[in-house]
Amino acid sequence: MKKGIIFDMDGTLWDTTPLLLEVWNRVMQGYEETKGKFLSLEEIRGLMGKTMYEIGEAVMPGVETERQEEIFNGCIDAEDEALIQQGGSLYPGLEDTLKLLQKNYHLYIVSNGQENYAHNFIEFYHFEKYFEDEETFGRTLKSKAENIKLLVERNGLDEAVYVGDTRQDETSAEEAGVKFIYASYGFGEALKPDETIGGLGELPRALERIGF
Repeated sequence: MKKGIIFDMDGTLWDTTPLLLEVWNRVMQGYEETKGKFLSLEEIRGLMGKTMYEIGEAVMPGVETERQEEIFNGCIDAEDEALIQQGGSLYPGLEDTLKLLQKNYHLYIVSNGQENYAHNFIEFYHFEKYFEDEETFGRTLKSKAENIKLLVERNGLDEAVYVGDTRQDETSAEEAGVKFIYASYGFGEALKPDETIGGLGELPRALERIGF
């Protein structure tokens, strides 16, 4: 039986919010619609895990959708460049946990980030040896639930678990028909996860407790 663990990124594997705060606020000053607008770190964290359309409406209400996309893409291009050069802050124990999990499971990423978001993360940290496949909203323009299903089917998984940190992650896992483990150290909340972890090092035991 082929079992897969699928990870969310922001608030689950790493924290990029301090870098995004600097980059997005700088880029937005170059557009008339967002000039003089500065997001707080709390606001940035509240946007994590959302799609570009949801972020556009939250940050630029009243701005035409096409213009929202243009400004957002400007932020993302600068963000990609910064992340390629600097990376983010990995949560403690990440690589040790991936090494351990890889012995019994196949590892993947599904993120609501833009097309190259997961790829850049994997490449920056040389994590190709751990993650077998990844999918993003920016590539498919599909919901997280649909992308989880897509990845499960593409990789021929018999059973899968999604690890994430928000209620949206939880509902996406439910819709995709996979179990959900809540990363309580991240940015959001969950209602009734199958298991909860307070750090990545707790994940192997959590998987055992749900019989995975």
